[in-house]
Amino acid sequence: MNLKNILTIVGVSATTALVSVFGYTKLMQNQYAGIQESGKIPANYAGFFGNNNSPNSAIDFTAAATTATPAVVHIKTKTKARQITNNNPQKNPFGDMFGGDMFDQFFNGPRVQTIPEQRASGSGVIISEDGLIVTNNHVIDGADEINITLTNKKSYKATVVGTDPSSDLAVLKIDDKGLPFLLFGNSDEAKLGQWVLAIGYPLNLDVTVTAGIVSAKSRSININEKQSKTPVESFIQTDAAVNPGNSGGALINTNGELIGINSAIASPTGSYAGYSYAIPVNIVKKVVNDIVKFGTVQRAFVGISFPQEGMSDEDKAKLGIKDVDGVYVLETPVGGAANAAGIKKGDVVTKINGVKVTTGPEMVEQVARYKPGDKISITYLRDGKENTANVTLKNKVGNTDVVKAGGVLESLGADLENVDKKIAASNDIAGGVLVKKIKESGLLKATKMQDGFVITSVNDQEIKNLDDLKAALTSAKGSSVRVLGIYPGFQGTYAYPLTLTGE
Repeated sequence: MNLKNILTIVGVSATTALVSVFGYTKLMQNQYAGIQESGKIPANYAGFFGNNNSPNSAIDFTAAATTATPAVVHIKTKTKARQITNNNPQKNPFGDMFGGDMFDQFFNGPRVQTIPEQRASGSGVIISEDGLIVTNNHVIDGADEINITLTNKKSYKATVVGTDPSSDLAVLKIDDKGLPFLLFGNSDEAKLGQWVLAIGYPLNLDVTVTAGIVSAKSRSININEKQSKTPVESFIQTDAAVNPGNSGGALINTNGELIGINSAIASPTGSYAGYSYAIPVNIVKKVVNDIVKFGTVQRAFVGISFPQEGMSDEDKAKLGIKDVDGVYVLETPVGGAANAAGIKKGDVVTKINGVKVTTGPEMVEQVARYKPGDKISITYLRDGKENTANVTLKNKVGNTDVVKAGGVLESLGADLENVDKKIAASNDIAGGVLVKKIKESGLLKATKMQDGFVITSVNDQEIKNLDDLKAALTSAKGSSVRVLGIYPGFQGTYAYPLTLTGE
């Protein structure tokens, strides 16, 4: 063999190697969100890749299960005992007889109820080596204490990075390094009939793996509307057994990749009865990245009302809805993104950025991947003719600004600070929160509260500082509370009703 042939062989070999490395790198980049370092494989995957573990090989779930279980954690929560006030008046049975005045205070006054300490458990998934964990919002909502236990029995205290009731997701953080974590798959590639595994801690048991298939996609079961006015639902439906405690756990494919977060079950008894539902990982990645980067989700709205799943033929006929292969537009509110782009009632949306959509949940899932200010194309039918509109998505208040993170205290719309010790002592109170100035927007503006008020209790729960106030209001999200306090220098205790939002 002469030198020319040798150089040719060496050149071909080098080119082949470079193309292989480049192709593998591109393939792996799709498995990482912004919080995962591209190219870094966690230790729990060390024995998986390169061992001929293929989804097309003989069905064997051991490699995927062994890879994923170290990154699925047990979440245990504790909510302290508290008192709440029921402000719903009872009917006075003596009102007609005695005019009501002498009994109104008893029957119509607030009733105090004591809720004992509550403990609950769920599951979560580690998604970064430094301890970021994704779980369901309903697993940790209102908890005063969150404990994380790994499969090796090591335990941690967790802090909440952020929550998103609309998608029922929450991001937690534990302090450690070099933790096992799951790589993200692509939920768009999930196919009906595909094998999947659900991993979690059901019924307070140790880590448990169950198998099933993808039985449906883009399902909406109207469960997130219990905790949000703007629910996002486009679940992956499976028949992998999921029970209470599995919430927040992993749904993985046979490659050991995370394709969903188990969130709900369809059951007449509350336990597994055939179907379970997972939040697609492509939505999870968007929510997690927004929470980590901005502190809250940058949710985009397209401004299209559409028929709900399960609507009867009679209701469709009343609304003039025709059976179409797409999403029938019921309304495009003025000021919304779709209305500004010329889309109107009676149009049928068929594609979002070139991706085919046939149902409302499919459209919601696609839009949920974008943020306000993003430009997308919407393909729609009008009078049988296909049209395409370029739409600039907006946030919930109708503009394209970045939405800032806001907690329950920020929603009050006031400058707050812990009351001065001298003021507390001179007014014979243990502490409290001073409302220095009430702003033009916020929940307190709707009350008759004045600047200078000192909050001393919420629903008869003593408030000594800002932390107490935040905890009391957080545990009462979505309901009405009774805020009590004083005006320093004035006699008497003043009460103000306050209605909190569920967001």
